[in-house]
Amino acid sequence: MQNQEILQIIDSLKGRKSYEEKKASKLGFASLYDYFEDKISKEKKAIEEKEKEKELEVEIEQHHSEKNKKSCSCC
Repeated sequence: MQNQEILQIIDSLKGRKSYEEKKASKLGFASLYDYFEDKISKEKKAIEEKEKEKELEVEIEQHHSEKNKKSCSCC
């Protein structure tokens, strides 16, 4: 089964289709579909990694703020 999102991207290329086909073959992909499938999966992985980094930063900030709290107001 083919992904409709990829098929729509390929259909909307118009004048850039030949350029993208050359690029895909140069990178070793058997078809334009395979090229865009790989490209979309890499983009999704990059988004997931950014989300994980943001979550980690939030956890670090929370831990840091808890560590800096003092028991009295004079210190």
